[in-house]
Amino acid sequence: MSEVAVTGISSLSFLTPGNFAEDDPYAGLEDTLRLFAVGERLGFDGAWIRQRHLERGVSSAAVFLAAASQRTRRIELGTAVIPIGYENPFRLAGDLALADALSHGRLQVGFSTGMPHADLMGHLVHEGDWRALDLSYGRIAQVRHHLLGHPLGDEDTVIQTPAGAQRPRLQPHSPGLVDRTWYGAASLRSARWAGEQGLSILSGNIVAGEGTDDFASAQRALIREYRGLVGPERPARVAIGRVIVPFDSADAATRRRYRAYAAGRHERTLAPRGAKRTLFAPDVVGTSEEILERLGADPVLADVAELRLELPYEFGFGDYEQILHDVRHHIAPRLGWQPAAVAEAVST
Repeated sequence: MSEVAVTGISSLSFLTPGNFAEDDPYAGLEDTLRLFAVGERLGFDGAWIRQRHLERGVSSAAVFLAAASQRTRRIELGTAVIPIGYENPFRLAGDLALADALSHGRLQVGFSTGMPHADLMGHLVHEGDWRALDLSYGRIAQVRHHLLGHPLGDEDTVIQTPAGAQRPRLQPHSPGLVDRTWYGAASLRSARWAGEQGLSILSGNIVAGEGTDDFASAQRALIREYRGLVGPERPARVAIGRVIVPFDSADAATRRRYRAYAAGRHERTLAPRGAKRTLFAPDVVGTSEEILERLGADPVLADVAELRLELPYEFGFGDYEQILHDVRHHIAPRLGWQPAAVAEAVST
């Protein structure tokens, strides 16, 4: 048995891309909803979905998680991440508050700045010169302000509705959701902003190489930067993500396919890439013993209590189910994690 240095993981989640086929989106989305229920039955603490536009994936995390809330009872439901540049802050806050109410307060909302594919979509999302708009931190701050649920107008402002006169504010109001907001931090600047604003942070397998070519050093630096700004009175959390693909219960053909997947992505981990000097963490693929040895040598993992399993793109439901099973039974308990009390998933 391997000696594992990491024994402080108390929260285990997974992040899935929500893939579907071009000609049958329902089947892929249904598989992803099923995977959330599988994760809950296995005792995972959280299930997270990516939000993607112009791709075969979930284009509205709030809509998807509202559906997932009806298939699960206990597990945290997260977004990682919503690019804020696509969003109207007030409308997004309303969608998230509704999904949170349907989930009985289980939503965890992750944001990022900017707008991928902006040249294709900017004029479709925004009127006028979208390049002059704040699509960065200020827009995220607006969403969080709306989630506070303060009444609009002055203290005498009311609106007439079929249910009678009411003070106008974002509805439904979901108390506590603003404290369950996260930022996908990949740079020191983003870590500083998240810390100053009191957001929790997600840091995955991609960071900016600021003053170093070493991924672990760069990620530890941004976590230290963040923690230096967040006091003990704030409910902030730090979670890191790793692509972890065990194949203990996989057949020989699947093992070869997993090895080939990791090999095809290895070159990007060898040196900083692009003008932003982007650093990539290597995928962790192999038997549970091989994976535990590598995780035990990961200095960042020893600094945090929350681990998010990042599932690879373009795998199928059977692959994801097998990966979750092997991580839950063969890896996570030896990192110090204990499964949550298993609730029976909602039948459909």
